[in-house]
Amino acid sequence: MRILGLSAYYHDSAAALLIDGQIVAAAQEERFTRKKHDAGYPAHAIAYCLDEAGLSFGDIDQVVFYDKPFIKFERLLETYLSYAPVGFRAFFAAMPVWLKEKLFLKNLMRKEFKKLSDAKAGKPHLPPILFAEHHQSHAASAFYPSPFEQAAVLCMDGVGEWATTSAWDGSGKELELLWEIDWPHSLGLLYSAFTYLTGFKVNSGEYKLMGLAPYGTPKYVDLIMDNLIDLKADGTFRLAMEYFDYATGLTMTNAKMSALFGRGPRKAESPLTQDDMDIAASIQNVTEEIVLRLGKTLRKETGRKNLCLAGGVALNCVANGKLIKAGVFDNVWIQPAAGDAGGAVGAALAVWHQHHGKERSVNTHDAMQGSYLGPGFSSAAVEQELTSLGARFDSHDEQEIIRLTAESLAQEKVVGWFQGRMEFGPRALGGRSILGDARSSKMQSVMNLKIKYRESFRPFAPAVLADKASDWFDLDQPSPYMLVVADVKADRRLPVSEEGKELFGIEKLNIPRSQIPAVTHVDYSARVQSVDGVANPPFHALLTQFNQVTGCPVLVNTSFNVRGEPIVCTPSDAYRCFMRTEMDVLVIENHILRKSDQPAWKDDENWQETFELD
Repeated sequence: MRILGLSAYYHDSAAALLIDGQIVAAAQEERFTRKKHDAGYPAHAIAYCLDEAGLSFGDIDQVVFYDKPFIKFERLLETYLSYAPVGFRAFFAAMPVWLKEKLFLKNLMRKEFKKLSDAKAGKPHLPPILFAEHHQSHAASAFYPSPFEQAAVLCMDGVGEWATTSAWDGSGKELELLWEIDWPHSLGLLYSAFTYLTGFKVNSGEYKLMGLAPYGTPKYVDLIMDNLIDLKADGTFRLAMEYFDYATGLTMTNAKMSALFGRGPRKAESPLTQDDMDIAASIQNVTEEIVLRLGKTLRKETGRKNLCLAGGVALNCVANGKLIKAGVFDNVWIQPAAGDAGGAVGAALAVWHQHHGKERSVNTHDAMQGSYLGPGFSSAAVEQELTSLGARFDSHDEQEIIRLTAESLAQEKVVGWFQGRMEFGPRALGGRSILGDARSSKMQSVMNLKIKYRESFRPFAPAVLADKASDWFDLDQPSPYMLVVADVKADRRLPVSEEGKELFGIEKLNIPRSQIPAVTHVDYSARVQSVDGVANPPFHALLTQFNQVTGCPVLVNTSFNVRGEPIVCTPSDAYRCFMRTEMDVLVIENHILRKSDQPAWKDDENWQETFELD
């Protein structure tokens, strides 16, 4: 049976193809349209999934959408009636798109499907369309691909139809909803409210808020706990909605919130202040406490030793790390595409296991295939694209490519690394990555300012050989998807001078804190990716070679894109990004390109304005 899962029309549209219960392909629409967080109908992602499997749309047996629009519309109406007339502006702004598209989603999708369908007997073949619930899709994406036969499942995000937090119990093919917290009381939207307050873009800047937190002091925790949230011992909560505007207005916070903090939202792109950092530290602290309490409650209620996580809040890798370090569960697995894009996978799996009742076969590694579910390109296809762009390159066998790349990295060169299939989800995991030497004290600032063109405070993640991870980080379980933060080992840290200890805020960046300063945050933490030889052999081979050359099994790994641009998908995307930045070397499959060898690059667009800053 062939099931096509779709996520669309809100943010991070995606498609996923399931064949007889196996995930064959999955990709976000943004990677093809080059529009970050693209919310449109995922036509390109669908076409890719079909092409990857060698299918036409007429071969699809069922299509499943990742939430239920009618229930979501019900929530919109009830919210307006509850707050009327206060919420009229938000209600009026939302109505046109609902009445034109979202309320009639099935008809809209059928029109799109007709463009893809084969004609049979004069009529297009249109498979039946099913609808999963939003948190059901998240829970299914977390549990069914996990390496656990049984597990508790916790889903946390902004909002689905009504649910904002839900708890589940998974066993074999069964996935049972235990309880949920409903709109408007949302941990995801609480965090987004502070994303807005600190001047970052909601639904994309939350990870910046998390990265900013270690520069601050959590001085506002009591203020938040006493005024904004009623947090129970079991982790359940209610928000004081009089401080928030997202239920009734067009912004996240209101004047009462500004009065509470003695300030309004920071203007986007304006300088960050110590107060912004303290606010970030405070809401991060509160978020970690909520996640920890919810985890303890779920362990007590279910008795399960394993936990699966999904939903946008599951991308808060600092909170994930704190939960793991607390030892609440023996094992924790996090869906790599934890946000709405992953709902496409979850919806398809929910239909297979819950609707059709198909048995589940547990993969002890997990069933996400390292999250390498996107397009890949043959060496011949790469060569054809590069030649058409006028690029100059050398070709070698894999062993020589690995040797040359490791040598370049050891010389503190920045390398664009394009190998195999593209990652599904927000993290680059060695398929579409920019790499650097983690030992370099200048690499963090060079990559932020000259390669990524992003804020200087942003930390970078380490990729480390899985069997060496515990030698460098306080981490006793795999972290293949870069979704867990752990501390750098004490014996890898460097002493900080008395003068250095007196520094505040962004000034802390100037002090090397470990033997791998490029990936060590100011609080000695790091967002770790452990790399084994199963999911991505070429990346593992590169780390192994770099370790042999330098004695260090750690590389800087950041996504292959510039700020505001989706991660690159094609060789042409990669070459354009390479030429627009100060990257030194580009490696695409078995081809290596050096910046000094390339012809002058002329852009026919102002690409830094084309990509929307996020």
